[in-house]
Amino acid sequence: MYLWEKMAVVPIDERGRLTIPKELGIRNTRAVIILAGSFIVAIPLPENPAKKAEGWLKTGKTREELKRLSEEHAREDAVSRAKRRGQP
Repeated sequence: MYLWEKMAVVPIDERGRLTIPKELGIRNTRAVIILAGSFIVAIPLPENPAKKAEGWLKTGKTREELKRLSEEHAREDAVSRAKRRGQP
């Protein structure tokens, strides 16, 4: 499978909404949206991430702490990648 087979150009309406084509296979889910310079990154989430990680993820941090840390690291990573690609 080629990368462009999982890409799409979609319009964004006046309310900031966009429709993801069904061919991309992302339906009936939630996603993390990260603003990274002049583009966005959407990362689909499993139905219940805490339940999925319950058996293998051991930590003393609260869910809120983990969420804050993951969003912070994802944002830093996205901005870093954008800068390496020469994005504003």
